[in-house]
Amino acid sequence: MRNFLKFFFNKWWRPILFWFACCLIFILSEIFRNRLFGNIAFPLFGIGLLVVLVSSIYLFTQKKWLTGLLGLGIFGGTIFAFLFYAIAMFWIEQERPDEWAKNLKIPTNIQLDNPVDIGFDEHKPDSITNKLVKQTDFQLYNSFQPGLYEFDFWTNKIESGTIYLKAFEITQEYALSTDRLPKSSSVKVYNPTDSIKKFGTTSHFTIYEGDWGQPYASRFEVWFKPDNGGKERKLFNKNYKIEGWMR
Repeated sequence: MRNFLKFFFNKWWRPILFWFACCLIFILSEIFRNRLFGNIAFPLFGIGLLVVLVSSIYLFTQKKWLTGLLGLGIFGGTIFAFLFYAIAMFWIEQERPDEWAKNLKIPTNIQLDNPVDIGFDEHKPDSITNKLVKQTDFQLYNSFQPGLYEFDFWTNKIESGTIYLKAFEITQEYALSTDRLPKSSSVKVYNPTDSIKKFGTTSHFTIYEGDWGQPYASRFEVWFKPDNGGKERKLFNKNYKIEGWMR
């Protein structure tokens, strides 16, 4: 390993060539917008930057000032360019309308509920808080903006574990917000009795696909992950008409 590192860093251009290859992969991932490709490309981009920085420090210790400064300039310039790109893309995305749900049709042959409004104060109406539930049930709530939601889930005997949501646009079976939804909707549960008990979120989660004023049909599935390492399983599902969060 030591011989490899010495071989790699002794020539100032080798780390720069590696950095260039990492940047090229990152640029291609941004062009093709492939999720798997992007998950590999971004960490690789970071490694390429780190390699250039380590190379510069090494060159300084070897009193190779010019090549060390070159590497340091590449490192700083790349950071500046990336921040500029990230800020520019953020504002472009904010201004660009999300038309993902624009042409989706809402089916008329299925049971489709509307989320209950709870608004800014997150106050649930008496019809929900005083609701007598005698069987497993699920209720979705609109939070203070379209695309932001909370939920309650009623169930009887269940071992210690975590429930979380999966959501799908119904007509195309498109999985919604897969990167964040399971974690942001997670709730710890445990009910050793046969009596129905309510569990629910204490903060909102986000459905990113779509935009305000573009409702579409979605299926919310409640999944359970046992603390004992057992197999995850689906407990319940229910259909709702929702909107995505305006970016």
